[in-house]
Amino acid sequence: MTNYIVKTHKPGTVYAKPHFFVLNKGLNSGKPQKTAFANSFVIQFATSEDCENFYWIAYSLWQSKFWHQFLKGSVVPFITSDDFKKEFNSKSRELMQDFEAHEKAVKAIRLLQLKEEQFYANINLLNDLKRSILHRYTRK
Repeated sequence: MTNYIVKTHKPGTVYAKPHFFVLNKGLNSGKPQKTAFANSFVIQFATSEDCENFYWIAYSLWQSKFWHQFLKGSVVPFITSDDFKKEFNSKSRELMQDFEAHEKAVKAIRLLQLKEEQFYANINLLNDLKRSILHRYTRK
C-alpha cells in the first residue's frame, strides 16, 4: 500500500513532494484540487503517479458526497483531520484493491471531464454568437 502524509495546510507553505489539497470546511468538504484552499488538508506522496491515483480517489469520494456523513459543526460544517485520515485510508485501500477497475474508472472520468469542458466551451461560443447577432440587429 502507498504511503502518504496528511497534514493541515498552512498558507505560504511550499511542498517539495507531489501533493494535492482537500477542502475541509463547508458543504464542499472533501473536494480535491491541485492548488491550495484556505481551509484544507495537504496530502503528500513519494511519487507523482501515486499522487494522481489518489487524487482521483479523493475526487470520486467528493463527487459521491461520501464526506457528508462525517461533517461536524452547526454553522460551518467541517471534517476533522482524524475522521479524514481514518476514512480516506480505509476507503482508498478498498478502492485500490482492484487496480484495473480503478484505472478504467479514472480513464472514463477524465474523458467525461474533457467532454464537459468542450460542452461548456461550445455554450460560451453560442452565447457570443447570440450576442453578436443581437448587437448587429440593434445597431440598425
